[in-house]
Formats: sequence, C-alpha cells, structure tokens
Amino acid sequence: MRWSIEDELSRYGPGVDHPAVTPDAADAYVRRLALGHYENFSVLSWFVPRELRGDFAAVYAFCRWADDLGDELGDGPDDRARGEELLGWWGDELERCFAGEARHPVYVALRGTIERRRLTIEPFADLIDAFVQDQRVTRYGTWAEVLDYCRRSADPVGRIVLRLWGHRDNEMDRLSDQTCTALQLVNFWQDVRRDILERDRVYLPSEIADRHGLDIEAMAGDLRAGRPIEPHEAAARAAVREACERTAPMFAEGRALLRRVEPRNRPTLELFSLGGEAVMHAVERGGYDTLRQRPSLCKTTKLRLLGRALMGKLRLGRRAGRHGPQVRPA
Repeated sequence: MRWSIEDELSRYGPGVDHPAVTPDAADAYVRRLALGHYENFSVLSWFVPRELRGDFAAVYAFCRWADDLGDELGDGPDDRARGEELLGWWGDELERCFAGEARHPVYVALRGTIERRRLTIEPFADLIDAFVQDQRVTRYGTWAEVLDYCRRSADPVGRIVLRLWGHRDNEMDRLSDQTCTALQLVNFWQDVRRDILERDRVYLPSEIADRHGLDIEAMAGDLRAGRPIEPHEAAARAAVREACERTAPMFAEGRALLRRVEPRNRPTLELFSLGGEAVMHAVERGGYDTLRQRPSLCKTTKLRLLGRALMGKLRLGRRAGRHGPQVRPA
C-alpha cells in the first residue's frame, strides 16, 4: 500500500483514540514504513549490523513522519500553518516518548532504541525545529543562515547514527557534522529548480546570488510562472558554482571520520559520503545549470558506489572470519 501521511494521520494523528500499540507491533510498523517508503532502505540495511536494523528503522520512521508533516500537506499558507501545528504535536509526542509515555507506534518503537542506545532528546528536537523553520522561512540571506539550518536539519542525523554505533566523541561529532552539512548542501544545489517549483523555497543565499547578479525573486517568479529563464541562467550557474566550491572542503574534512569509526561501519559511512560527492560532481559536469535541470547519478555510478561499499564489507567479513570478531570500542 502506498504511504500517505494523511492516511496515517487518520489512524494515529492528534485526537485519534487508537488502541495501545505493543512494542512488537511498533517494531513491525517502523520496519514496514522504512522498507516500503524508502527504496534504498533494504539495500542500506544489508550494510547495517543486524542488531541495529530495528533501531535504524525507528529513527528513519521518526524522520519520515516529521518530514512529511512539514512537506507533504501542500505549500499554501494554510497548509504551512497546519504543518507547523502538526509538527508541534509531533514535538509533544517526542517529549511524551522521553518521559516513558509513548503511544504512537513510531515513538513506541523509538522508545526501545532510546533505552538501548542511551539517546538524548536534543537531536530529535533539533530535527523537528528545522522542519518547523521550513514552514516559516523560504529564503536565506547569508551562508551562515543556511549552515545554521543544516545544523538542525542534517547534523542531528549523523550524531544519532554515531550514538547507535556506540560512539560518543566530540571530534567524531564535528567530523560527522561536516559530512552531514555537505550532504544537505549538495542536495540544495542539486534541487534548485525542484525546490522552487514544488515548495517555492530557495536555499541559495542571497549574499552569493547578489555577488553574481542573480535576482532570486525574479528567477523564482519566472520559473514558477513558466516564463523564459534564460536571463537568469548564467548568474544562477555562477552562484551554484560558488556554493559547490564552498561545500567541497566539508566533504574532504569529513572523510577523516572513516578512520575513526568501527571498521564494520565504514562501508555505510563511505557509501553516503562518496554518494554525496558523486552528486556534486554531477552538478559540476552539468555546468552548474540546476535551474534548468536536476542532475542525478546514472545507474552505472550508483552500482559502482554500491559495489565499492559491498567489497569493503566483504573484506571486513573475511578478515573477521580469520581473526575473530571485531572488538567494539568503548
């Protein structure tokens, strides 16, 4: 069955008196959501240690609900007001979860993950706050403002993953933040056209746009109205190029995290990091013209990245077979 946030709200939304959900039923719910709604989850789960797959599914389900409450209800003023209200309810449910009073299936499943992995509320609350910001803010003036948004919309995910892997280290958190922010940023530069058409959002900061003579409002207005966009293309390409050049060093710095995580988790981290860099290379090859088209990875590139991660996992498996199990760092 196709996922619909409206259908799920009718079953588990605010004011719905649904039956109590058992932990087993909640675990089945988040796994079904992850496998059915995220096409890459079944592939990703192969790289995740078996004992963590349920935890990853619970975290994914939390993010999926929050994201859809913010983005899948429409982009008109009334839709955004409703989205903000529902995100407030989702935040209240998060607090109930950490107080041991979870009722929603996502939070019942997440409660088990919180207890097993000793998670704190802050990264989850930051994610909700970022989704609320999306209901209020559709333009950004400075690079610092965009980075602040990424601090709450992207970095918490990396920190949660590190905690699931058993890592609690400030330097690892910092390196993870570099990678996660870079992944979020390259997604923005890849989706300039789609963000304008679907959400009337522009993450490209005006301080960069102005430097290259790009009128953000004129560009967005012409694109949404179906008018010619040729007058904006050269300036848009130059602005996206500068944004990519600022993003690239974050990927480079974040690579140091690979040497610090437990070896069995490196293929997963490498898959995401190299995938993000590959998207940025696709933007570069397209001449940074993401106002006209959305660059994406071809099947060959996806298979190459997947194959690289797979071979890394197989090598680690053979090494563990020869030398015994890997010791998890404290």
